[in-house]
Amino acid sequence: MLTNFSRHPALMALAGLTFLASANPGLAHATFENGQAMQNSTYKAVIRIPHGCDGQATHTVRISIPDGVIAVKPMPKAGWTVRTSTRSYEKPYSLHGREVKEGVSEIVWSGGQLGDDQYDEFVFQARMTDRLPAMQTVHIPVVQECATAKVSWTEIPASGQDPHALKFPAPGIRIVAANQGGGHQHMAQHQHHHGMQAAPANPAEQVIRVGDLEITAPWSRATPGGAKVAGGFMRITNKGQSADRLVGGSAEIAGVFEVHEMRMDGNVMRMRALEKGLEIKPGETVELKPGGYHVMFIDLKKPLRAGDTVKGTLLFEKAGKVEVTYNVQAMSGGGGHDHGQHKH
Repeated sequence: MLTNFSRHPALMALAGLTFLASANPGLAHATFENGQAMQNSTYKAVIRIPHGCDGQATHTVRISIPDGVIAVKPMPKAGWTVRTSTRSYEKPYSLHGREVKEGVSEIVWSGGQLGDDQYDEFVFQARMTDRLPAMQTVHIPVVQECATAKVSWTEIPASGQDPHALKFPAPGIRIVAANQGGGHQHMAQHQHHHGMQAAPANPAEQVIRVGDLEITAPWSRATPGGAKVAGGFMRITNKGQSADRLVGGSAEIAGVFEVHEMRMDGNVMRMRALEKGLEIKPGETVELKPGGYHVMFIDLKKPLRAGDTVKGTLLFEKAGKVEVTYNVQAMSGGGGHDHGQHKH
């Protein structure tokens, strides 16, 4: 059943301040589906456009490509015309043994109609070079154009500034250091397209094994002061021959732990507790992520701050209880906006 928000004032506050950005697209930002990329790897960028311009349909989407991002290839989109602009690089790049002196500076999709009450995604592929500093965020400006208005997601935070303080922040991608073998993210994408379990994009990601299950990279999002709820995310892979089910757990910083899902009900994003738990079928990987399945920490005892770790447990129907540690990421980091997503 749907969660009774009136029984959980903290959940009601969260819904009003965060989750319902998806329910009310006029309040949501343009974001990347995957908010993290590795140096010297191929990255599939999926930019999510949540609405039009003050009631008008979007007919053009422009994406500016910053320095350090090369080998850009936009994906064609039915009903839209795509074109690119190029520029010469101040300093050539080396790519697969050849020198690259120029590349795409802007992608423009035009001629379509994205209604103000609709959502869509625009996709391009790119090489994230090591000129993008590791452990920093590269911001990629996006502009939506409508008949007589436009929305410019182009504001870039100053050093030390909270991007959530900006009204129209440019979508960001957190850059992580390349592993020694290189090309790891490319291999992960290759495995994903062939139905195999991708290895963690960051070699430092935590992998926990219990029974036939693997739990990869538990993480959470930093919370604003006074917040009483937070979300937990991870990937769970079942390598066994029978299904298992995530039925509960605990977190040291929360009074209540629940397994939830977010889903669209018409034009409204709804959250519900999974009373029977979350099934992990044999051979399947289930990703708990913002906007989908997740675990909920309710009645927080203190705010979560970037760099913190949160100890907890997960309880599975067959595999039993396992201890996990969630790494807390900055509100602007991780895999796109979610519990920490900013609203106006």
